[in-house]
Amino acid sequence: MGTVYIAQEDAFIGKIDERLSVKFDKKIILDVPLIKIDGVVVLGRATVSPAVISELLERSIPLTFLTENGRYLGRIEPEVTKNIFVRKAQWLAAGESPQAIHVVQGFVRGKLKNYRQILTRRQRESSDIDLSKKITQLEQAIAPIDTTHNINSLRGLEGAGSAAYFGCFDQLIRNVEFQFSHRLRRPPTDPVNSLLSFGYSLLRHDVQGAINIVGFDPYLGYLHCDRYGRPSLALDLMEEFRPLIVDAVVLSTLNKQLLTPADFVTEPLSGAVSLTPEGRKTFLRLYAQKKQSEFKHPVMGRKCTYQEAFELQARLLAKYLMGETEKYPPLVLK
Repeated sequence: MGTVYIAQEDAFIGKIDERLSVKFDKKIILDVPLIKIDGVVVLGRATVSPAVISELLERSIPLTFLTENGRYLGRIEPEVTKNIFVRKAQWLAAGESPQAIHVVQGFVRGKLKNYRQILTRRQRESSDIDLSKKITQLEQAIAPIDTTHNINSLRGLEGAGSAAYFGCFDQLIRNVEFQFSHRLRRPPTDPVNSLLSFGYSLLRHDVQGAINIVGFDPYLGYLHCDRYGRPSLALDLMEEFRPLIVDAVVLSTLNKQLLTPADFVTEPLSGAVSLTPEGRKTFLRLYAQKKQSEFKHPVMGRKCTYQEAFELQARLLAKYLMGETEKYPPLVLK
């Protein structure tokens, strides 16, 4: 089953034998064997029994808490793995080292190439739109990556490529009930930005779980600046997955009309837009399905799910930082 998402407000999360049991209003609404779970995400307010917390820690299953709108609150997880050598290599590469520059080049290249692939596919499918200018702008941001050896400059290329991509994101939406003008994060004040932010919060949980399994310190990154409480490495490794998973799910959900404007609510004071409980269930189901879909990994040469790819990419990153391989290959799909 992978990750279990619990979105029912005031649910009680308990344990019966070897199963995770979720109750609401004295009725069991979810009953899952613990052996099938690799993560639990609670959205909104819920009660978690001490027995569940103990069992999840014993099984090395992270428990993540998000607000009902998807804002990250925190997580309970087991002690990091005993592989001190991975963390030592991670810390030795901190700063403007050749290794840090190389992996930042990979993160940025992977993200922007996956952005370009989305735009070129949409251009092939539709003769009524012209994305050539934005595709060219993306290519102009991608071209100098390999010859740019300054992390701040690489951040600038990432920003330029992202601006080009989101500058035409509205043209990727084939549903007249939804519009997108620009990326808004804190808070998202329209349905499309709300879905993107919610999806990225879910993705952060998954990627952070993978890098913890491999043995990294999630708070020491390379592309994202160090900041108290920010899991910078998880955000780094997320970059190449954003378009492949979250953006793809958001566009598919809207274009197939699986959500309507009635599935969103607006907070009167802040203007923040979020999903209704039913809309949230729909999006969580679609996100979970996407994570379990298969593709051929271009480096490993075999089929895997996106859920497996999180850990695969983290292990490829560890191998590079430890000197076992010459390059870090970002996940780029065609």
